[in-house]
This record gives sequence, C-alpha cells and structure tokens, in this order.
Amino acid sequence: MSVFHALVLGIVQGLGEFLPISSSAHLVLIPWLFGWEDPGLTFDVALHMGTLLAVVLYFWKDWLRLIQAVFQRKASDEKRIFWYLVVATIPGGLFGLALEKKAETTFRSPLLIGIMMIVMGILLYLADRKRQIRKMDTMTMADALWIGLSQALAIIPGVSRSGSTMTTARFLDIKREDAARFSFLMSTPIILGAGVLKLRHLTMAAINLPFAVGVISSFIVGIISISFLLQYLKTSNFGLFVGYRFLIGVIVIGLVLAGH
Repeated sequence: MSVFHALVLGIVQGLGEFLPISSSAHLVLIPWLFGWEDPGLTFDVALHMGTLLAVVLYFWKDWLRLIQAVFQRKASDEKRIFWYLVVATIPGGLFGLALEKKAETTFRSPLLIGIMMIVMGILLYLADRKRQIRKMDTMTMADALWIGLSQALAIIPGVSRSGSTMTTARFLDIKREDAARFSFLMSTPIILGAGVLKLRHLTMAAINLPFAVGVISSFIVGIISISFLLQYLKTSNFGLFVGYRFLIGVIVIGLVLAGH
C-alpha cells in the first residue's frame, strides 16, 4: 500500500466512523471505484487504532466520571449511564462475532452498500423529524437496549454504526447532541473490540510507514469529526448527512447497473 492510499483511507475512516455516513461502506467503495487493492485486515487494525485513540482522548473525562461512579455506593446518573452503555454494547459485540466472516465477504457488495446508504438515509430523515424533548440523563434501560440492537445492524456496510444508533435515539425523542454523545461513548468498547479481534492478523513486519500514516490520519480526522458533529448538532439537523447518503447511494447503484 502506498502512503497516499493509506492517507486517503485514514481520512475516510476518521470521517465515517463518527459521522453517520458509514466508514465501512466507504472503505469498500473507494478501492472498488479506483481499482485499488484491498488494504487487508492488517490495515484495518491501524484504522481502528486511530479512531479508538480519537474517541478515548476526546471523552476520557466522561469515561473517568462514569467509571468512578460505578464504585460509589450512591445512585447517580453517571452510574446509570455506565450500565446502559454496557447493555447497549452487548448486541453489537455478539452480532460482530457471529457475522464476522459475512461482514468481510457477502456484505461487501457495492449494490447492497448503495441500497443500505439510501435506506438508512430515509430512516435517519424520518427519525430526525421527531421531537427533541429528552436528554441523555432521561434514558431508560429499554432505550439503551433498543439503541444497542440497532448498532448490531452496522455489521452491514452502508448502515453506519453511528448512523444507526443516532437514528434510533432520535426515534426515541432524544436530542440530537445527546444522541451523538451516547453514540460516541458506545463506540469506545465496540472499536476496541473490533481492533482486538483483528490484532491476530497483525505482524511486526506490517507496521510500516503506511500503517503509521493510517493510524495518525484516522486519529486526527476522528478528533475533528467528533468535535464538529457535537457542535454542528447544537444548531442543525441531520439533513446534510441524509442528502449525502442519498447521493452516494444513487451513484453507487448507477455504477453497478452500468457494469462498473
């Protein structure tokens, strides 16, 4: 892999992991569109390392408060949110383990990705029309379970882990910024788990300049993406991302039908 390819894919991972546009879809589509070689599972480790570092660095104070609350006797919103995050993570982890092989083969069809980009765009549009009346501290265990189950769908490229969880949270009337924050906190154990699973494919020989570029670029762009979305959603809706998903979905389906 060239340094340029690594840089492009790192930027794509940093954007797609946290914006509701599906990083896995773009990591399939870009090599498919430009005729690049599949970067392989080893490079996936680099990308997951970068985005994991991004979300941990951005939310380390939040996680510190949540973990400290667990060891305190008194009930608190932080303790409750911590256990909600645990519950919400379980479905995604189980589905990821069960469908890992399909995710790397069957689900990587460009046609399927194009369709899912549009389908999830429609769902996000409908969800975003719901009222914004609930903050994260009003969530219940049932809310966490629904969001966790929706995260399991992200095993299919084009669905988007952040997109599916934010969409479900918005269907539950949770405010946009709070939906994004809960989604980002949920991403920490999921990205960590995905990275650990892929570590078995990593060898010392694979840690080279493109690998380092992938880690650094996905880390830097990931930090920027998190900060951007949390600020953006304070005053705007998800319409920008709905439009983007429709555009990419239509283009991909058109290219497939044209024989690309």
